[in-house]
Parts: sequence; structure tokens; C-alpha cells
Amino acid sequence: MASSQLLADHAAAAAGTASVAVAIDRDKNSPHAVRWAIDHLGVSGLVMALIHVRHKNSHHIASGTDVVGDPVDGDSRDLFVMYRGYSARKRVQIKEVVVEENDVAKGLLEYIANNCITSVVMGAASRNTLARKLKYTDVSTSVSKSAPDFCSVYVISKGKVVSVRQARRPVVNTATPPRQPSSRARNSTSDESDISGSLSLGSMDFGDQKFDFSMVESDSPSPSSIAQSSRDLEAEMKRLKLELKQTMDMYSTACKEALSAKKQAEELHLLKIQEVRKFEEARHAEEAALALADMEKAKCKAAIEAAEKAQKLAEMEAQRRRQAEIKAKLESKEKVRALSALHQNDSRYRRYTIEEIEEATDRFSKTNKIGEGGYGPVYKGKLDHTSVAIKVLRPDAVQGKRQFHQEVEVLSCMRHPNMVLLLGACTEYGCLVYEYMDRGSLEDRLFRKGKTPPISWQKRFDIAAEIATALLFLHQSKPEPLVHRDLKPANILLDRNYKSKISDVGLARLVPPAVADSVTQFHMTAAAGTFCYIDPEYQQTGKLTTKSDVYSFGIMLLQIITVQPAMGLSHHVRTAIEKGTFEEMLDPAVPDWPVEEALAFAKLALMCAELRKKDRPDLGTVVLPELNRLRDFGNLLNVVCKK
Repeated sequence: MASSQLLADHAAAAAGTASVAVAIDRDKNSPHAVRWAIDHLGVSGLVMALIHVRHKNSHHIASGTDVVGDPVDGDSRDLFVMYRGYSARKRVQIKEVVVEENDVAKGLLEYIANNCITSVVMGAASRNTLARKLKYTDVSTSVSKSAPDFCSVYVISKGKVVSVRQARRPVVNTATPPRQPSSRARNSTSDESDISGSLSLGSMDFGDQKFDFSMVESDSPSPSSIAQSSRDLEAEMKRLKLELKQTMDMYSTACKEALSAKKQAEELHLLKIQEVRKFEEARHAEEAALALADMEKAKCKAAIEAAEKAQKLAEMEAQRRRQAEIKAKLESKEKVRALSALHQNDSRYRRYTIEEIEEATDRFSKTNKIGEGGYGPVYKGKLDHTSVAIKVLRPDAVQGKRQFHQEVEVLSCMRHPNMVLLLGACTEYGCLVYEYMDRGSLEDRLFRKGKTPPISWQKRFDIAAEIATALLFLHQSKPEPLVHRDLKPANILLDRNYKSKISDVGLARLVPPAVADSVTQFHMTAAAGTFCYIDPEYQQTGKLTTKSDVYSFGIMLLQIITVQPAMGLSHHVRTAIEKGTFEEMLDPAVPDWPVEEALAFAKLALMCAELRKKDRPDLGTVVLPELNRLRDFGNLLNVVCKK
């Protein structure tokens, strides 16, 4: 029965007619039914009918079922749109049918009977109203109350089959009118020559219709009717033979494809066997090579042992040479960096021409001069619609040229929120272009140059923590730590919000990484920096470490809270603490000093300013956490006061 139904489906696909129908409505199970039908009953090229039964309009007077190929009204058209894409991807053609009938079950059953539908799929929402009427009954029963026995009925809920009624007999294609007997006529064993007496056909079943021939009298047969019946029977046989031939052709094609696939599988299997054989051969060759290598290793082992003794003697001599080479490399490394900074095409900063610098400073007008650096003046200008500070190298500053290239090299490869940003440079004329800092230097603001208002103690705690953060960034730079060597309030710049940034890294020095933990010291032939801020131990011995910056930072912290000259400041503060007059050392311009926190600040600064570097605290683990605590205290107090 299943093979007959499959043949019927292929025949229907070849003829462009529908043998599978899906009853759809606006319920939630209709999409599941359509998808299940396409996945399980659909074949390539098959025409599948999507049937929707709607109630007749009031102006439809004629009885019966109105079947429409393309829905004309908007609601019905929208109902079919959601299924077109999925059927196109599965290469299944759909035929959109709207049946107008007040009785939904009757409309579906009449369409199934009239179009020889072999399989009907519907959602479970329609099960209660249709399942009872789609049960198997005798073919003579009214079509409106039962489905034909050649039709299989599937009820789908949530993508699963919940009810199946299989067909009892295969469908007989009655596309060639008029309908003629399909089985009984072929099984008749009587010949035309035996028809001599009466011909009584009675009632004969032709698939989904029943024709009554009892009106023909047996005693008076009509020769013309007999001839017509023979011609119709012959035409039906020809049609069935043609359908059988088409089915056999399809079966032959499928067999050829199966043979071709089997042949390809055998070829792949042979290739796999060859690959396995090659892999085994390669593995054996590798094992042989490893065995040969082991033999060679055994031969070389004796030679290596003999060479080790000679190597130990050579290493002692090589160690002496390496020490001499390291010393020479350290001396020449600084020269190589300076030369490479001059000649390499560095894209880390913008290169300005002297004409652009002159235009930005109004040809270095005195009115634009905002300060004097250690090796040249500083001008305010405007480049690229941005306010900038331009530092110019004096032509007679021999030491300044080296500091100039050192500053370009350091700042062009470093970015930190608390370091002045280098925007560009004019290396031919020794000009550096920085971002402009509106508040000037920390020294000018502490000593209230230009009668500016005093800085609050909260801002001073913030500035101290920011400077410590930037200084720790320099000390932890890779691949080598960087020591500033000239840390002082004049080299700390402030923007309009009093955010501090370290500048003037011209004296900065790259030292070996071992210096960072103070295990090894880097020897300098001459100390550099500003008097009163230079590490005394570095000044006497020329041995530079990151603790040298910690000393300068300690002196600067004392100036931040006392606003007094750096000369002998640590001695004066320590004496005031011992005598209990520390509060008198605080900047009198700030009336609301928190004395306990300021005292903790001063003690931390005195620890940083110890004469011996081994007595100074670690910047990352001791100094910075304490400064952050004091800054948080000031911020919290500000929040409380605002509330």
C-alpha cells in the first residue's frame, strides 16, 4: 500500500497535480502541520495543496464548494505568505486553495474526494471537529461524512503526530474522463467474443466514484455501448502502462545513482586504505630514524663529556670578557640612543617645521613668553587650533641638546594621565611642543605668584598622590626603569582643574632593571639635578637608583604643606615635630588644616628624605598607599561638608 502511494505521489509530481494536502487555519498548530508535511511527505518537485475553508459570503447562493487557486481577499493571501519561504527552500511547490463552505469538514472532504488526495495533514486544533468524520467508512457513504479509503489522515500537534489513519487501498488516477473501472475492469476474464447473451454490469466501483449500470437490460445489449466500453478500457490500460513506464524509469535512475554512490564509497575506502599504508610506512621510517639517532647520540656523548672539561676552562675566560663587554656596552648605549633618536623616522609624535613654530609664537614674541627652562625659554602658542607650550633650546646649550633628545625619546614612547603630553617637536631647531597647562607650575601656585588664591589642603593631598602615581609609572617602565633625577615643584605643572603632571624629563636616565629593587647600583660619572633636591648619597658617590627620586619627592612633599624654601627644610620640620610646634610650620594661607593627617603626611615625607637610601620607604608599597589614604580622607570630608 505504501509503495502504491509513493508511486502515486511521483506520478502526481510529474503531472503537476497535488497528492498531499494540508488543512490550515489561523490556529497555532497549522504551521507545525505544514512544516511536518513538507519534511516528511514532501519530495522534490511535489505539488502540495494548502487548503483553507472559509464561510460563504451572504451573496453566494449556489450550493457546493467553491475552490479558488489564488486567494483574492487580503486575509486569505496573508494566511499563505508565511509558508512560501519554507516550501521554496525545501523545493516543494505549494498550491494555495481557498474553499468556501459553511461546513468546514464537508468542504475539506469534497476537495479530497474530487482531487484524489492521498495524504491529508491537519493541526490538532481541528482534531475534535474533523477526526470523527475522517474515519474509514464504505465508499458509498456520503463524502461529507467520511474520507475516501485511499486517503491517509495525519493529525499534528507541536510538530509531532498524535493520530494517524492509514489508507485502506491505493488511489486510482481518474484524470482521464470519463472515469472507468480501475481494478474490476482489469481483472475481468471475459472476452468480447463471449458476450453473446445479456450484459449486466450492475454497480461498479471506480476509485472515489460509483457508477450504476443496472439500467442496461441484460436481454438487449447495445453494440455501440460495448464498443465504447472496450475503447475506454483500452485507453485506461495505455495510461496505466505509461504511468508504470515512468515509475520504472524513476526506479532505474535511482538504482543508477545508488550504484554510482556505492562505487564512490568503494573508491574512498581504497584511498583510505592507501593512506593508512603510507602512514604505517612513514611510522616505520620514523622509528628507524630514531633508532639511528640514538646510536649517533651514544657516539656523541663521549665527545661531549670530553668537550665539557674544555668548555669550563673557556667559560672562565669568557666570563672575564663578558664583564668587560658589559661595561663598554653600558657606556656606549646612551650614545647609540641619542644618535638613533636623531636619525630614525619616528612616527610616535608629530614633526613641526620651524615656520609653523614661528607662526604659532608670533616669531617668538616676548608677550608669548611664559617661562624660562633649564636650557631655554618657554612660549605659549597655538597649533592645530589648540593651545600649546613650546620649549626652545638655546643655541649655546651643549648639555641641553642631549637633554632635548632624551626628553623627546622618553615622552614620545610614554603616555600617562599625570605626565605632560608631548604633542610634537622640531628636531632641527630644538623645539618641543607640549600641551598647555593653564595653572602653570606647582611652585608658582604654592608661593602664589601673581597673587593667585592658595591651594586647599584637599587639592594638595590629591597632587601628592598623583605625582607619586606618575613617578611609580616611570620606575616600573619597561624594558628598563626610568629615573627622573630632577623632581621639584617647578617641574610639576597644573591644568585648570589643578590636575598635576610631571614635566622636564630631560635629565631622566634609563638604568638597568636590577636597580629598581636597589640590589645593584648604576654608577654615574657626574651627578645631575637641582641643588637641595638631589639625593645626597647620589651626589657623593654618583650611584643612581630609583630611591634617588624618592628623596627629591620627600623634599617636595614638605614644601607642599609648609610652602617654605627647600634649604634645610627637613631639619626644620623634624625639629618642630619634636618640640610640638609642627602646626606652626603649616602654610598659614590655609586656615582649616587637619593637623593629625598633615602630621602623618609630614612624617611620610621625612621618611622619604632620609640621607641613606636604604632607610627610605618603597614608593609602591608604602608611600603611594598612604598618600591615597590621605587623599580619600580629603574627598570624603568634602562630600560630608557639601551635604
